[in-house]
Amino acid sequence: MRKEECFYLGKIVSKYSYKGEVLVKIDTDEPELYDDLESVFVRLSGDNLVPFFIARCRLHKSNLLRIDFEEVNEEADADRIMGSELYLPLTFLPKLEGNKFYFHEVIGFTLLDSVHGDIGKVVSVNATTAQALFEVQKADKQLLIPINDEIITKVDRTNKVIEVVTPDGLVELYLE
Repeated sequence: MRKEECFYLGKIVSKYSYKGEVLVKIDTDEPELYDDLESVFVRLSGDNLVPFFIARCRLHKSNLLRIDFEEVNEEADADRIMGSELYLPLTFLPKLEGNKFYFHEVIGFTLLDSVHGDIGKVVSVNATTAQALFEVQKADKQLLIPINDEIITKVDRTNKVIEVVTPDGLVELYLE
């Protein structure tokens, strides 16, 4: 399975027992959707995803999964996969409607501002900052537009358009 066909589920953050169980910090608003997984893809090196089968999986606290992999039977095995990222196929994602979207879903969408019109295409989403940002390309300029409910007024999946109302002066900062 290629990484482009998957979404990031979480990262192995610690060992749970001497028998190889691990704790995974998952990146989701609905952790209960993932408390009974049968398998996941583990990124061991580069963009190579390796399938790992799960003997037992359950929620541990609010955003952690406690996973007992079939192939990981002792502490040394767990050490080898520590810090690895976990992925699932995109088909596992529940469909979103209205103004809710997955970041990977809106790459290539056009941003239409209520005042400035077409302000460019979404080339990526930066989720590493305190506030997630659309990275938008307009000709030779790059704009960073915050992602939040107050700014986004409509997501049109059919026409690949996101309508926004940007804060005063933000677009001018980049384009003028």
